[in-house]
Formats: sequence, C-alpha cells, structure tokens
Amino acid sequence: MTEPRGISLWFDQLAADPPAAATGHDPLAPRPSLDGDTQGDVVVVGAGLTGLWTAYYLLEADPSLDVIVVEQEIAGLGASGRNDGWCSALFPTSSEGLARQHGRDAALAMRAAMRDTVVEVGGVAAAEEIECDFAYGGTVTLARTRPHLAHLSAEAHGSELWGDEMHLHDAAGVAQHVVAEGAIGGSWTPDCARIQPARLVRGLAEVVTARGARLVERTRALRLSPRAVITDQGTVRVRTVVRATEAWTSQLHGSRRDVVPVYSLMIATEPLSASFWADTGLARGQTFTDGRHLIVYGQRTSDDRIAFGGRGAPYHWGSEIRPGFDHDARVTEHLRPPASISSPVRRAHASRTPGAARSRSPGTGTPRSGTTRTPRWRGPAGTSQTASPRRTSPAARSPTWSRGPTARSCACRGSVTARLRGSRSRCAGRASRPGSAAQRSRTSRSDSPGARAAWLAR
Repeated sequence: MTEPRGISLWFDQLAADPPAAATGHDPLAPRPSLDGDTQGDVVVVGAGLTGLWTAYYLLEADPSLDVIVVEQEIAGLGASGRNDGWCSALFPTSSEGLARQHGRDAALAMRAAMRDTVVEVGGVAAAEEIECDFAYGGTVTLARTRPHLAHLSAEAHGSELWGDEMHLHDAAGVAQHVVAEGAIGGSWTPDCARIQPARLVRGLAEVVTARGARLVERTRALRLSPRAVITDQGTVRVRTVVRATEAWTSQLHGSRRDVVPVYSLMIATEPLSASFWADTGLARGQTFTDGRHLIVYGQRTSDDRIAFGGRGAPYHWGSEIRPGFDHDARVTEHLRPPASISSPVRRAHASRTPGAARSRSPGTGTPRSGTTRTPRWRGPAGTSQTASPRRTSPAARSPTWSRGPTARSCACRGSVTARLRGSRSRCAGRASRPGSAAQRSRTSRSDSPGARAAWLAR
C-alpha cells in the first residue's frame, strides 16, 4: 500500500492542518477494509472524485440507498488528490467536435453543464463546509508568440458561439491578472476555480460517509460483473455497479487496454513574500497557463506558493502504473537549483495519473457487461473530475456563496439514478473537469505528448 505522507504537497498540507494537529486526529488514516462478503444497492469502485461525486448525488436523490464505495488505497490518493488544483469548465473535445457528432443543441447543453459544474462544486463545498481553498478566479492564458496570440484570438471569438465567456487581452490587460516575462497578450475566462484537491476529495469522503455511504479502503477490486464486485477482502453483491477507476481501469481484469495511464509532474515553491505577489499578481486566485502545445498549468496556493506542472512524464509500456513512477529523477534534478543559489523551490510535487480513453474522447455509457462506465478524459486530473449532476443552482442550497449575478442550472441527473428508478432515460452528455489546460481542444493535436502516448499504446 502507498504511504500518503511525502507523496505530494497537497497531502502534506492536509496532514499538517491545525484541526488535525490540535486533536491528534490523523486525517490520512485508512478506514476499515471490507470485512467479508456483503450486499447493497450500488457499489462504486474507486473513491476519487468521480466515485465520490457519484455516491454523493445518488444519496441526495435517494437517501435510502445502500451505497458502498470500494477503494484500493485511501480516498483521493490517485489523481483526484494529486493534481493541479483546477476546477474548470475546460473539456477535452472541442464544441465544434461535439456538435458534429451529437448536434448543436447537445454541444450547447454540454458547455452549459461544464460551466455549471464549477459553480456546483463551489456551492457544495460551501454548503457542506468543505474547506478546500475554493477561489473563483478564472484562468489566464499567456501568449508569448504571435501564433499563440492568433490561436487565442480565434478561440475567444469562437467561444461566444457556445455561450462561453473568454476575454482577449493585450500585454497590459494580461498584466492586470499576472505579470509574466515575455507575455505579449493572452486571454482570460472566468469559468475556473483554484482549489486544494486533497482537501476537496477527503472532505467529500467525510460528507459521503456522513450521509450513510459505506466507504471501505485498502480493499482492491479484482473483477467487476453486472451485479457483483469481487475484491481481495470479499464479494460485494448489488443491483448496480459503477466503475469509477479512471486510469486504474487498466489494472482491472479484462480492461488493460481500455485507457492509457498518463502521468504529469508538478513542483511547488516555499511560500513567497508579500512583495513578490505585489509585483506578480494572481490576487484573486487565478489559475494560469500559456499557449504552447506542451501542456503547462499553475496556481497561486492559499498559502502563497506557486504550484506549477506540466505533461513532462513518459508513458510507461503496457499501461503500467507503479509508485516509483510518481517522481521522475531527471525532471527533479533539472529543476533543482545549484547549492550555491538561494531558491524558493520546495521539492518535486508528486505526479498524478489520469486516464486517457483510447478513443481519445470522453464518454459515459453502459457496456454490454452491464457495468456502468464513468467519464474518462485526458489531461491533468483537476479536481472536478466528474460531473456534478444538479438541477438546482448552489445558491438554492447555500445563500452565502454565489458565482455572481447569474446562475445556470445543470442539464440532467446521471444515468445511474435513472436506472435505479427503472427509467430508460440516459444523460445526454455531461462531465466536468477538474480543470487544466490539458482539457481543451488543442490537446488533440498530434504533436502533444498525450497524443503521442495514445498513438504509441495503440
């Protein structure tokens, strides 16, 4: 089993939070494993954000459901708790591509649902008192070359067709968000929030269990079938099985080639001075990236660090996932300053492993085996890695929190709830992103590392 301490800045911060230090409570202690065979209504395999949001909304729709969540490590130890900390409306398929495949109305509904999801995560965090450093600052994208600026200009003008808000800036306009060397312009969209992902996912786990879900940790699923999950601690028999294993799907029996596990690396500084931030900006918690093809992403953390990362880690042959892959010695050594230079760089921040569908397109559905598949997407696992299927705005649940003057409602609830109620209706298409620059249409270009990894793994 993986020891969560020392694996990432986010988990180290969680372990050092004042409430934990004051009470002696260990926020990273594993919950009990499954104790032999059991039965229930729904079993969710995987206690990341995909699985926990699924359990949350199932219990909101029907509190009487007996929901069991099975996790091989501790909740959130995978990509959900170790990522860039973006809760974003970005999506790995372009709106134009969605419209070609599903029609314009479906594409518009998807874009609206993506924007709503960011609002919803903030609303749930406020309503459930999950302290996850949620800051609705948007995303600023820097242009350092003329081609970068031309691409952002086209993207900004096209976004209006799909109801998205994106503002194009010159160098002076970008400097109102962040002062960056070499920036000649850029863009800003409001539809992203900065979060601390480990606090979000671990807090959500507490909320889900308080609502009655049975979360069993250190319990590895070995085989999934339409009505049962066989684990190393016993068999869970239910009416509905939800697979929420993301990249770890490749480790399940019969699913090794379903997704490509793709690693990403981060690094963080020590807390930086007030004078540094006065010169640099990011005062509202904006996340940031730039227009290059190699995906990079960053944020100003709540304790005034820079957490920065990108797609610099290799794809490992045969869809292999190992703890040793969480750090790349070459990258760490390249970023480490000489001993003679004083530097705020803290240390390498452990990578996460999101899953890239081999079709290179996200999706939901029910395969012939009967197991419900959850959304899979390429890119850094932002925290909002799964849809939040709500029909009401968070303002209705949390009057103290709001996005701004407008509130949008999500399109539909998930297909799992419909199945449990005996309905034949299906979700027309909704997912959310935990937010990073990897989830925009430009990542589909063949020269991105993710595309090369998917090609090599065919």
